[in-house]
Amino acid sequence: MQQRVSVARALAIDPQVLLMDEPFSHLDELTARSMRSELLKIWESERKTVIFVTHNAHEAVFLADRVIVLTDKPTKVREVLHIDIPRPRDYEDPAVIGLYRRSIEVVMEGGKRSL
Repeated sequence: MQQRVSVARALAIDPQVLLMDEPFSHLDELTARSMRSELLKIWESERKTVIFVTHNAHEAVFLADRVIVLTDKPTKVREVLHIDIPRPRDYEDPAVIGLYRRSIEVVMEGGKRSL
């Protein structure tokens, strides 16, 4: 409930860009999935630009049009993944799962180089 209020409060001022920094990271998976669906409904009706920071690769692929994978410090863009999966998306869609796996590969490749 608190997350819904936070999102509503952010939208109340009618921003052009909505910044969300790991808003669902402390929620259980069922509640987080519900909130992701609610966020998509809001996005579909309002068409605001959303910059969404997350460490959850599956969440990123499900919500985004582009996923920007960053390096460790000093932080740089490692890769930009373009998510060309039609909406509405299903969390378990093979295309979503495939891009989720690709995003994990990109992160892991970077981790190997920094060891």
